[in-house]
Order: sequence, then C-alpha cells, then structure tokens
Amino acid sequence: MSDVGAVFGGDGPLSRTLDGFRPRREQVEMAQRVAEALAAGEQLLVEAGTGVGKTFAYLVPVLLSGGRVIVSTGTRSLQDQLFNRDLPAVCGALGRPVDVQMLKGRSNYLCLHRLDLAREQGRFASRDEARWFSKVDAWSGVTDSGDISEVAGVPDDARLWPQVTSTADNCLGQRCPDYHDCHVVAARRAAQQADVVVVNHHLLLADMVLREEGFGELLPGADAIVVDEAHQLPEIAVSFFGVSVSARQIDGIVRDTLAEALEAGVGLSEVQEASDGLSRALGDARIALSGRGGRQAWDSAQPAVDQAVDDLRSSLERLFELLEPLVGHSSGLETLARRTMDAGERLQRLADGEEGVRWFDSFSRSFALHMTPPDAGEALGQRIGERGGAWIFTSATLAIGEDFTHIAARLGVPDAYTLKLDSPFDFDAQARLYLPSGLPAPSVPEYTTRIVDTVHPLIAASGGRAFLLFTSHRALREAARLLRGSGVLDDAIPLLVQGEAPREQLLADFRAAGNAVLLGAGSFWEGVDVRGDALSLVVIDRLPFASPGDPLLKARLDLIRESGGNPFMDFQLPQAVLALKQGIGRLIRDYDDRGVAVICDPRLTSSRYGRTFLGSLPPMRRSPTLEDAAAFLQTATGRTPQ
Repeated sequence: MSDVGAVFGGDGPLSRTLDGFRPRREQVEMAQRVAEALAAGEQLLVEAGTGVGKTFAYLVPVLLSGGRVIVSTGTRSLQDQLFNRDLPAVCGALGRPVDVQMLKGRSNYLCLHRLDLAREQGRFASRDEARWFSKVDAWSGVTDSGDISEVAGVPDDARLWPQVTSTADNCLGQRCPDYHDCHVVAARRAAQQADVVVVNHHLLLADMVLREEGFGELLPGADAIVVDEAHQLPEIAVSFFGVSVSARQIDGIVRDTLAEALEAGVGLSEVQEASDGLSRALGDARIALSGRGGRQAWDSAQPAVDQAVDDLRSSLERLFELLEPLVGHSSGLETLARRTMDAGERLQRLADGEEGVRWFDSFSRSFALHMTPPDAGEALGQRIGERGGAWIFTSATLAIGEDFTHIAARLGVPDAYTLKLDSPFDFDAQARLYLPSGLPAPSVPEYTTRIVDTVHPLIAASGGRAFLLFTSHRALREAARLLRGSGVLDDAIPLLVQGEAPREQLLADFRAAGNAVLLGAGSFWEGVDVRGDALSLVVIDRLPFASPGDPLLKARLDLIRESGGNPFMDFQLPQAVLALKQGIGRLIRDYDDRGVAVICDPRLTSSRYGRTFLGSLPPMRRSPTLEDAAAFLQTATGRTPQ
C-alpha cells in the first residue's frame, strides 16, 4: 500500500499501459487517503471534482489492499463500465491477478423455469413480444452468464422480461427443477469466492434488508465497501426501508396463477375465476391511480387509493383461499400462495398506515403504493455500522461548499472523515458562466418562452452542441414546442427531446450528430459524459428545488421543523445545490473541453441564498453580457464570429 502514489506517477504502470493517462495530484491524494481508510477500517467521504479520476483513485488501493472489497455504483450501465473496462485496465496495469465478479439483481438474469412456463403457455401480447421470446429462447441455449443485457434488440422495458426472469417473490429457490443450472445461483456462488464484487446500490441495500430480517444474504462478507455515486444512495434507500406494493407485482401474480395451475395439472375453474377477479381489481386501480404524473400524496386521491387497496386485498385473500389447499401439488403453486399472502399482508399494512409516510407513484399505465420513513439516514447508518469494515463514499457532488454535514447525515455516517478535491481542469480558461439579466420570476407563465428567446443567440453561436436541462417535464415539452415552431433552430441542427426515444439512444444520436440540441430533465442532469466538441453549451432553466408538493419531501420538512431545524436551510437548499452541481458538471468533461454554462433563474443573484449556489460551482469566470458569452462560444467551437 505504500506504493499507491507511485502507481499514478509519470513513469508508473498506469502511464506506461493506458493511452492518454495523465498524472494528477488530486488523484494521488485521493488514492493515498483511500488506502489509509482501507487499512484503518474508517468511514470516509470523498468529493472528487470532474477529472480527478476517482474510479482509478479507489480501484488502485482496493486492488493493492489484498482484502475482499465490494464496489457499489448507481446504475447497471456504470456496473458494466466498471467490470468490463475500468477494472480490467487497472488489473492489467498493476499486473495483479484478481478474481473480479459482477453481481446484479435477480431480474437481470434469465430464469430457466419461467422460460419453460412462458414457452408452454405460449401467450404473448403482441407479435413483437413473440418475436422477442424466440430470440431469448435461442440465446438461452448458448449463454453462460444468463445476463439479459447480452440480448440485443429487445427493449429494456419490454413486457416479456418479467415473464422470463424471476423476483424474490416468485423464485422457487432450492425447490426449483432448474436450481442446479440457475444463473442467479451461479452468479452468487462466484461472487462469494471473488476478491472484488461489483454491484449496484439497489442490490447493496437489498442485502442490508435481508441480513436484518434474518433471511440470509445476497453479498459476501467484505473487508471494505466502496460506494461510488454515493449522493444517490440516500434516496434509493428510502424505498428499501418501508412497505411497497406495485401493480407489476399484482400483475405477476395474475399471470403466474394460470401458468402454475396448468403446469401442476390442477382444476382451473375456481382459481381462474379468482384470478380474473384480481385482474379486474387491478384494472380498476390502474384507472383510478395511473396517469397522475409521478409521486403523489396518498391523501390527494384518498377515496380512490383506499378503495383500490381494499379491493386488491380482498381479491388476493379470495385467491389465497383457493391456492392454499393446492400447495402440495407443486413448488410453483406453493410459492404463488406465499406471494399472494405476502401481497395481501403488505396491503393491510399500507391500509393501517402506522409505519411511515404513505404515498404512491403514478405512471402512465401503472402505479406503486408505498409507506416509507421520511428519511433513511438513521436506518442506513445502523446497517452500515452493523456490517462493519471500511466504507468509502465518493461522488463529484457531496459537499455544500466545503461542508459535508448534509450528505453525512443522509447517509447515516455523521462522524465520517471527509476529503474534498477540486477538479484539475482549468475552468477559468475552459469555461464561462453566464447569468442572463432581465428574466422574470420562474413562476411567471411566459418564463420558458423568455428562456428560449434568451438562449437562441447562444445556440446559434455554438452551432447547436447544447444541453438544455429542465426541472420539469412540462417546461421541457413547452421548450420543445417553441424551438420547433418558431424557426429558432437552423435546419441542420437536430433537436433531440427526452421521452421521444430511449435515453441511451438520445445520447448516442447527440454524440454522433456533433451539433445537436438535447432537451432533458431528471436523469440527464447526472451520469452523462459527453466529451469533445459535441457539447459546448449547458443551459439550466431554474434552480432545481424539489417540488413542494412531493409528499415525502413534505414529511421530511415537517420532521425537521418539529425538531427545531430550518427545513429550507437544512434540507431544501443543500439538495438543490447538489443537483445544480450535477447539472453544471455535464459541461467540462476533459482537459480540452470548452464551453459556457447558463443558469437562467434570477434568484441566483437576487436572493441571499444565491451565494450558496455560486460558492459551490467550479471557479468559472463570469461572462457579463450575452455578447461576451456568444463570443466565447464562437471561439470555443472554432466558428467565425457573426
């Protein structure tokens, strides 16, 4: 471990073996501090600005430590990147043979038993679904891992996937006829023996919950756990420390009832009737609860939610009464009966409403009911302490200025050590910050129209090459309509809009075009890495304060208020600052990138709290006028000033 710094030197193994590698003081400092935390079993929070190279900065000490380490990141795509690109590169440079395994949630692996059920039942909702099944069926005979990401041409959200993968609810476990060939079992067995296991936050949290409930474990014991993209963990944790029932879970029970009854060869008439009753109750609930748009307060649709819960619970109870006498016929029916009972019990807990804040997610054609604690910090910290070992939390956005208090509390590690490392990029030379003057308050109806008018000259100056990031889908759709209908964009500039194509397709098209304008919200504020000339302008419509109507946010703020705190200063402002840092972080991704960041919200300069936002941004020079910002863009993109 004393050689950690030398690995990153100009004549070190990374410089010798990796194209384009540059020694960075900040990366060495992070690697050395991570090495110390691993050796001492400490909890450490590290904010590493864009360009520090945080992934290599924790992987090198992890691989040199000789211990067993779990690395958790925010998404499956980042998992794939770590496993397929970053870890092989570092292992190769160090010349150390290390057993590295990737483990995903069970829904990412083909279930052979459910594949057989789908094949025998032969019921598919469309020709596309039947065609996709044929592709998956053929692939099942040649795959070693069973990881469904290997299957090209089947959409991630295809309704086929729940039919051929398992969940914790419907898995038959050791009673499954295909248990000895199970891809999930094989992946978990390999992970138990590995030196480094790459997981995502959902799987890490699921393991914490299973351990606490005494149902075993998903992940092996480890000397240390590294949590990358750690700013995402608290919000994900909320859904694990409560009670939830989704339309998808109920739909799975309906679908599997007929399949398992056919497989077991039992009488179908009464079971089919009860299953149809559950299907009707689910359909009624969908009509009442779906299409409302995102997270909703339970009391915003109180009669409808209460009625839906009561009808679903009654229908599940009726189905369970018919399934219980049949459990001896097959392990599939036994598991189905348990799932039916568990779903009914969860719905009863939701109806009682005594264990937390009740709310529901409303999607275009579906819904999910939840009851969660207002904040997961205490529960998360308790589980982190119980697991023990070293914990390294890292992200580009953890601190408010120099202060880690907010994120440390949300992660449940208030006494963790901290380290803040600024970006090695020369923001003073590479970037400008433009704050338009004269814009109205964001609450004014014509606000989005004024934004489009304001940034039009900048889009022209950069020749496209722009991200326009919005805090709401309504504003995004309005901006798309304005840009398409007013001739603002040159015909040669493609306009890409979130929701009109899958996220990864939009990003691929943006990179390929080289001069596109992309309108995004939510997920486009973070985890997007566009380097080079394709992106030179990032526009943010308003400060990203969470919606005050969010029921979970309201409960958190009430809790802070009741304990004598200041809800705005203690929670709303820090959360918005971290979100803004993520959005601005899309602009400069490499040493040669140049561009302009535009924040349109006038509150940034008119309010006292605006200084908190500005003090947390990279040290960009301010463009005093639109003309100055446009001139910088023209120079940055090599375009002739107009």
